[in-house]
Amino acid sequence: MQTVIITHLQMLSPSELREKPSPTPDFRIAEAKIKNWRLHQFFYTYVGSQWSWTDKSKWSEEQWRRYVERDSISLFIAYLCDTPVGYFELERKADEVEIVLLGLEPTSVSKGLGGHLVSEAIRHAWLQKPQRVIVNTCTLDHPYALQNYLARGMTIYKKEEKTPPS
Repeated sequence: MQTVIITHLQMLSPSELREKPSPTPDFRIAEAKIKNWRLHQFFYTYVGSQWSWTDKSKWSEEQWRRYVERDSISLFIAYLCDTPVGYFELERKADEVEIVLLGLEPTSVSKGLGGHLVSEAIRHAWLQKPQRVIVNTCTLDHPYALQNYLARGMTIYKKEEKTPPS
């Protein structure tokens, strides 16, 4: 089994954000104001299936409900021409906000949308007034994911290697 490298990144001030503008006025992001576990589950599968996201794939309805209905979780949906094409989830923790999940569905990848999506995730995280914003990415994610986070102003604070169970 291939070793996976997980890179943990952080940003310590909103002034460090190097925003990437949207490549098109038809790309927008909106917060899902109504908690809906099926929506989170849908996006997890819709976006994550191409990147081997499996941690939550076997969750029961009850596990999804408990996860989504917490006040600390928020969901933002990315639309291109008013069609859902991606999302990000934020989780507020004591003094930080984590970008838990972020991605675009397969046909929207490599269209220049990812930089703006990351910018918006970081910007929305800072609106919650944390001391830092964190995210992790791994070698199973899009090949430019780490570069994208670094280009937006995040810095690496830890790396670890894991071998997935066989």
